[in-house]
Amino acid sequence: MTLLMDALNRVADLGGPVVMILLAMSLIAVALVLAKLWQFVRLGVGRHAALDQALGAWDKGDAQRACAEAAAAPTHLAAVAVVALRAAEETHRDDPALRARLTGLAAGRLARLSAGLRVLDSVAQVAPLLGLFGTVLGMIEAFQGLQSAGSAVDPSALAGGIWVALLTTAVGLVVAMPASLVLTWFDGRIAHEARMAERIIDTALCAGLGAGVGARHA
Repeated sequence: MTLLMDALNRVADLGGPVVMILLAMSLIAVALVLAKLWQFVRLGVGRHAALDQALGAWDKGDAQRACAEAAAAPTHLAAVAVVALRAAEETHRDDPALRARLTGLAAGRLARLSAGLRVLDSVAQVAPLLGLFGTVLGMIEAFQGLQSAGSAVDPSALAGGIWVALLTTAVGLVVAMPASLVLTWFDGRIAHEARMAERIIDTALCAGLGAGVGARHA
């Protein structure tokens, strides 16, 4: 703990409060990313093999097998699939009200995946600006020292002040770039889940179309 505090004190002395804020933002981002990864694993994001089999059985007219495989699927979309298949089995038609209700149910599931990502997006956007702000403040301080020194300017002191000022921009970019890349990956996974949810609803309400297309291409 003592070594950690000493390291934080050295960082604070070099970069000032701006770097400390950026480090706090990086810790928040890391904690959020780990929490979202655990959530994605726990909810079975991307594990659609069982749902694919269920939808295939539904297209072939095997409703009992389709519902059973959908219920056993290890994914958060299994509940959407079960409700969609059972509702479609009872109505036997593409009811706009039913489609709207199923779409709302799927949207609620997807909203759980998106929760918290706005914070990560904020970190990715604010960190570079905050780093630049710290650099500007550092440059102002360095040139104030240059003005105060008058003719007795020490070039090494000026250079030292400038590189310390630029340190905040570097830290801001180091925090922002990984956050932006991870956010893009999360958005891609959520978009994939949204397409799967749409496919579940379309297949449940329009059974047989997928099988017919597959037969024509065989």
